Amino acid sequence: MTKCCINPSILSADFANLEAELSRISNADAVHVDVMDNHFVPNLSLGLPVVQRLQEISPIPLDAHLMIEHADRWAPAYADAGVASVTFHAEASIAPIKLARELRARGSKAGLALRPGTGVEPFLDMLGEFDMLLIMTVEPGFGGQEFLDLTLPKIRRARAAIDGSGLKVALQVDGGITADTIFRAAEAGADVFVAGSAVYGATDPADAIEQLRVAGSR
Repeated sequence: MTKCCINPSILSADFANLEAELSRISNADAVHVDVMDNHFVPNLSLGLPVVQRLQEISPIPLDAHLMIEHADRWAPAYADAGVASVTFHAEASIAPIKLARELRARGSKAGLALRPGTGVEPFLDMLGEFDMLLIMTVEPGFGGQEFLDLTLPKIRRARAAIDGSGLKVALQVDGGITADTIFRAAEAGADVFVAGSAVYGATDPADAIEQLRVAGSR
């Protein structure tokens, strides 16, 4: 059985009390931090100063997902903040290989994210430059959306390419992950799952994480 990783998204947390919200998910593998600029996606969330503070107080590693324009310019600052993993969108980067190498040189793992409508094939030859590939299973920008099953074939193709390469690249999915949908994503080959409302909407977020972890193991 392959153990899965659960990275709850604080987009569904209480922004007025983030330190307490982090303590409620201390059994998670990492906390997924959504950074949105109201340009790349039609929503605005927290930015670098808040991420820097979260890095100082979080009991678990930070998994930063940058849904921002001009990723080549802005992403390195998040690595400099000490974030464990920085994921940027292929659609927002001019030189993804150069950026990935810069993030790794600054001490962070490098992740590449793809919108649901972006094909995975153009990026498969670059897998060795990344620590993680993020397949968005909803359109990025807002939490609480329903899982898009049309992304499952893309997850399968990504898993086949990763396994075929022999590389240790995590395959993350983000959007609509619940106790019902995590099994389908795991069966397709995902091994890192971002869940927002399924965790923070539960009475006991820590217990919800454990239930998702069991459901997502394959």
